[in-house]
Amino acid sequence: METVRAGQTGTPQPSQVCVVVIGYDDAAHVADAVRSALAQGPAVREVIAVDDCSADGSAALLEGLALDEPRLKVVRREVNSGGCGSPRNTGTDAATAPYVMFLDSDDVLPPGAVDALLGAAAGHGAEVAAGLCVRRELPSGREVPWQPELYAGAALVALPSRRPRLVHDTLCVNKLYRTGFLRAHGIRFPEGRFPYEDFVFTARVLAARPRVALIPDTVYVWHVRRGAERLSISLDRSDADNWRARITAHAQAYGILLDAGEKRLARASRARFLDHALRMYVRELDLRGAAYRRRWWALTRAYLATFDAADLALAPAPGRVIAQVVLASEQPRDLARLKEAAARPSRLRPPYARAADGTPVWSDDLPHVTLEHLLLRPVRLLPVAVDAELRPRARGTRLRLRLHELYGRMADASPASVTAEFTDRQDGTVGLALTGRFLPDGPGPAGPADPAGPATPAHEGTGTGTGSWTAEMPVDLAALGAGTWDLRLCLRFHDGTSRGTTAHASTGPGLLRRSVVPSARHGLLLVQPYATHTGSLALRIAPGLRGTVAVLGRRARRLLH
Repeated sequence: METVRAGQTGTPQPSQVCVVVIGYDDAAHVADAVRSALAQGPAVREVIAVDDCSADGSAALLEGLALDEPRLKVVRREVNSGGCGSPRNTGTDAATAPYVMFLDSDDVLPPGAVDALLGAAAGHGAEVAAGLCVRRELPSGREVPWQPELYAGAALVALPSRRPRLVHDTLCVNKLYRTGFLRAHGIRFPEGRFPYEDFVFTARVLAARPRVALIPDTVYVWHVRRGAERLSISLDRSDADNWRARITAHAQAYGILLDAGEKRLARASRARFLDHALRMYVRELDLRGAAYRRRWWALTRAYLATFDAADLALAPAPGRVIAQVVLASEQPRDLARLKEAAARPSRLRPPYARAADGTPVWSDDLPHVTLEHLLLRPVRLLPVAVDAELRPRARGTRLRLRLHELYGRMADASPASVTAEFTDRQDGTVGLALTGRFLPDGPGPAGPADPAGPATPAHEGTGTGTGSWTAEMPVDLAALGAGTWDLRLCLRFHDGTSRGTTAHASTGPGLLRRSVVPSARHGLLLVQPYATHTGSLALRIAPGLRGTVAVLGRRARRLLH
C-alpha cells in the first residue's frame, strides 16, 4: 500500500467526470441532488439524470432544469425497474466521460467532492477512488461517518486483497470509477428489483483487482429520513423479505469474490456480515412479531450453515457468538440477551454459565457455545454488563448503576469508579458528567489498596462469575435541558484499566415511566427514562409547562388515533 502524497486532491481538475443521478417519484429532492452535482464545477463534464418512470412530475422538473444547463442530460426509462441497479446501468451506458460516479436523488455531493476524487484517481492511475460518506440524520442534521477507519488517511491500495477492510464499504456512491474499467470488465449492477445491489456491484469491482485510491475527504452526504412516507431499502427492515434480500445479495457477493480467487476478501465479507448485518438485525428482533422472528431465524440458520469454522473465527466475538446460538437452536431463543450482546459496545448479561470442565458457556443447555475468549480478552474489550436505574423525584434524582461480575474478570481488575455522561442525541455533546465510586454488593475477600483511601474489597473471589458492584450519584436534570440524552459510561479499575460502555435500562416497577418533577430553573420538567432499541438507558426531557403540555398532548392524540 502506497501513501497518497499531500496536495494531490482538492485542486481543480479537467472536465472528465459523469455524475449519474437516479430517481423515482422524488420530485421533492431530485433537483437538489442534480444541483449539487452541477455545482462541483468544470470537473463535471455531464450530469445524466435517469428518471425511473416517475409519476410525480420528476421528469418534467428535470427537463426544465436542463433547458438552462447544457451539461444536464435527462434520460427517462419507459418502464419502472423496481430497483436502483437498472437506472444506474442506463446512466453508465450513456456516459461519455472518462470517469463516472453515482448519486441518489435524495442525497447530495458536498462541495469539492469530485475534484478530490478525480485528483486521487487521475494522479495515481487508479481505477477507483473512494472517500468518506456521512449519514446525515434529518431533520436534526446530525452526521455519522460511514466506515471512518477506512478513510482515516490518504492511501493507494495496489491490490484490494492487501486491504481486506475494503469489503466493509459496500456503498457505490462515495466512489469514482474509470468508465473504461467498468466496461472492460463488464461490471454492472443487478437488473430489476434487487435490493442491496451495491453489495454485488462492489464485489464485481473488487474482483477485477483495481488500484484503489482512498482519501479522507467527505465526498458524499447520505440523507437519512426515518420519518419519510416511503422508507429507503436500508431503513425499511420491518419485513423478513428485506433480510432475505440482504442474504441473497451478500451470498452473491461472496460467490463473486470466491470465484475470482479472492478468498481473503470473500472471508472478510463473511466476517463483516456477522459483525454488521447480523448484529444490526438481532438488535431489532424483539420489535418484530412472532411470525417475523420465526422466518428470520430460519433464513439465518440456513445461511449460516454455509459458513465454515474459519469464516466464524474471523468475525469479532459478538457476531460469532450470536451466530453460534442461532445455529444451535431451531427456534428463536434468548432474544433479550442476544440483543444486548449485539449492542455496540457489546454487553453480556447474566446468567454466566459454565460447562462441566469450568469453561464459560452461553447457557447450561448450550454448553458447546463456548465463551472461553472472555478469559483472555483485555478488560477494555470485555462485554461488561451494567444495569442502570434512574428515578426522577421531587426530592432529588439519583442514578444507580450495578456492574455484574464476568467469570471473575471484574474481581481480578477490581472496580474502582465510574464516570457517567449524558450526551445529546443530536450532536453528541456532553450535557452532564458524574463520577461515582463502585462498592461491592456483598462481603468478599480484600482486593488491592485504593491509593485515594482504605483498601477496597473485591467481590466473590476470582473466577466464580458471580457478584456485583454498585455506584450511586445525584443527577441534576435541570442542567440537561430539553432533548434526548444517551447515557455513556467509563468504568475504571484498580489495575489501571478502563472500559467504555453503555448501561442496560432496568425495567423494574415504576422505573421507565414519565414523571413530572419541580425545577427551580424551569418550574417543572417532564422526564421520561426509556430503553433504546438496544436496551440501553436513555432520557427524554421537556422543560417548562409549555413543553410538558405539548408532549402530553401528542401522546393523547396518538392514543385517540
